[in-house]
Amino acid sequence: MFIRLIAIDIDGTLLDSRGHIPTENRDAVREALDAGVAVALVTGRSFHHTRPVGVALSDRIPLIVSNGAMMKRTNGHTLHRKTLDPTVTKKIIAKVRQHRLGAALIFDRPGPDQYLYEGIDWQHPNRRRYYELNRQFMTELSPLEDGLTESPLQLAFTGGVKEMRHLATLVRSLDVANQITVTLTEYEARDFSLLDITAVGCSKGTMLTTWLERRGIDAQDVMAVGDNLNDRDMLELVGYPVVMGNAVAELKALGWPTTAGHDDGGLAQAIREVLDEK
Repeated sequence: MFIRLIAIDIDGTLLDSRGHIPTENRDAVREALDAGVAVALVTGRSFHHTRPVGVALSDRIPLIVSNGAMMKRTNGHTLHRKTLDPTVTKKIIAKVRQHRLGAALIFDRPGPDQYLYEGIDWQHPNRRRYYELNRQFMTELSPLEDGLTESPLQLAFTGGVKEMRHLATLVRSLDVANQITVTLTEYEARDFSLLDITAVGCSKGTMLTTWLERRGIDAQDVMAVGDNLNDRDMLELVGYPVVMGNAVAELKALGWPTTAGHDDGGLAQAIREVLDEK
């Protein structure tokens, strides 16, 4: 097997259940880079939430963020992005306001207004850590539509799994549904889900395809590792998909190779297996 690039999801894959990068994962990623294998981080996280993870690994690793809406270097240089139409975004916010508790707009810009939010309970156990880590990039604004002075990368909602599935169904029924992408990331064990709305055609797989074309790398020469619903099209794209042992049942049911869980060195195991075959 000849692997030229490894695409790695962050939460539930690179990070353990405490949100840390295990030493064995960090070492395995650096071993891959030293062996001449390119690495990309591919995540639903926004750039400001992803950058510290990339910096902790290597400044050679590009960051595909916001579920494929943008790719950046760790120094902030934008390699590619696709934004939402502000008019479409405003319509969605207005249509779903009575069905959700909070929302956020994410932009590609520096400073405390790159993440605008309305009505989000940051004391909720599933949100508190995110707020503590990223509040310097965040500004509360109500009504949220007033922040649409430029095109956002992402409109985001969080809540219980059933609540977000219902909201996703509602958004997909709107007359603007053909102009957007709706992505769910679910953590059923803690009844928490993220619903992300990005421009039409955005996904981890499509942005990874853009990067592979720029690098002249065949998707069959790529390994991707992931654990959740938003990883599926990335895993379908590549020649060597690997599913984490802690992955959602829907991914495991597809029959791809499975490694150990994120608390048991699963990513490091998968990387070293392909390096041993290189």
